[in-house]
Amino acid sequence: MFYTLARVLAALTVIPFHEAGHALAAWLLGDPTAKQQGRLSLNPFRHFDLLGTLCMVFAGVGWAKPVSTDPRNFKNPKQGMALTALAGPAANLILAYLAMVVWKLLYYWAPVNDATIFLALFLQSLVYLDVSLAVFNLIPVPPLDGSRVLLAVLPERIYFGMMKYERVILIVLLAAVWGGFLDGPLSVMNNVVWDLLDNGTQYIDTIAYSAYYASAGAVI
Repeated sequence: MFYTLARVLAALTVIPFHEAGHALAAWLLGDPTAKQQGRLSLNPFRHFDLLGTLCMVFAGVGWAKPVSTDPRNFKNPKQGMALTALAGPAANLILAYLAMVVWKLLYYWAPVNDATIFLALFLQSLVYLDVSLAVFNLIPVPPLDGSRVLLAVLPERIYFGMMKYERVILIVLLAAVWGGFLDGPLSVMNNVVWDLLDNGTQYIDTIAYSAYYASAGAVI
């Protein structure tokens, strides 16, 4: 029960961060479309898609309502679309890093009780779902964020030719994920990102171990 609730709350945190990241980047780059539609918000119900959220909770891969952008508002449309697309995964990775920091602080210094155990489960789920959402969305196929980055490097004829089959590609991609065909590659990439986050927060481990050995020496 605790585990499922923690994952639900984590999903309702991860998805809005991802979508608000897109909206914020678009707004900063000159396109107010998403902001005007209320998508520059961390309110999960602004971005809510029931099936996508359920998939996020139980499969680790999900989606929300797409954030609308108008490339004509960008000074450089290709660059603007690419940066806006990258902002979603970037927001997730920033949140994952902060969650891991708090998780480690909790692990080393918080008292053990039901509240801290639940909070630890929530933070663990937050890191896991953030990483999996960021990695999955960087796959360079429509309609994922990675495909928008291709717009900056591919000829428009090829790119928009791919986009005609966006829905079909999404169905095939989700079937591959749910069928377990992408478990290996996604797991490898998730582990790489997880290790980078762990290495980036090693200073907390160092401080904790130093404090422990200092206190042990004082007792001796």
